[in-house]
Amino acid sequence: MRIDIITVLPEILNGPLNQSIIKKAQEKGIADINVHDLRNFGLGKHKQVDDYPYGGEAGMVIMVEPVYNLINSLKSQREYDLVIYTSPDGNKWNQGEANRISTLENIIILCGHYKGVDHRIRENLIDIEYSIGDFVLSGGELAAAVICDSIVRVLPGAIGNEESALTDSFQDGLLAPPVYTRPANFNGWKVPEVLMSGNFGKIDKWKEEQALNRTKTLRPDLLQDE
Repeated sequence: MRIDIITVLPEILNGPLNQSIIKKAQEKGIADINVHDLRNFGLGKHKQVDDYPYGGEAGMVIMVEPVYNLINSLKSQREYDLVIYTSPDGNKWNQGEANRISTLENIIILCGHYKGVDHRIRENLIDIEYSIGDFVLSGGELAAAVICDSIVRVLPGAIGNEESALTDSFQDGLLAPPVYTRPANFNGWKVPEVLMSGNFGKIDKWKEEQALNRTKTLRPDLLQDE
């Protein structure tokens, strides 16, 4: 899968996109993530990418022309299944969307910054907008990194044990059950005996009950969505 990210601050993405699972997926050729500096398509000798908003509001707005030129440049090289914009008023990002988009071949993610982007970009160049939560970040780079990580980790082969990704929280609409490791008894804090019983039927039932109970207690809204 190829992911092209457009940003005015590519340095922010260096860390998140070059660590852990997402780094290994790129080394294996499972994911191909390319970060593009919008300033390379900026206007004039100063490579301008932003300007003051019409109407007198404070802040700066990313201009339509550099974004248009960069997206067209990318599209001239290959076909894209989706162009995404990270925005606080977009659709809420969730595991279902991560699973769905992981089946695509090529996507573009445009990171917002400053006061946002010229609305004509959103009207004419973007297919879908996503928000990672009801809060505002300084820019869309961290949101893009979150989206990339959640997509890449479910790509076949990205994780050594693929079953691990399939049992994560939200994959079945529930929170994951508790997990434990050695020692079985630490300071009197004991691992539930059923997990050491070797009876996998009972273990599976315990995990299902725990997942449901935790979801009812911590995230009842997930059950209401069903």
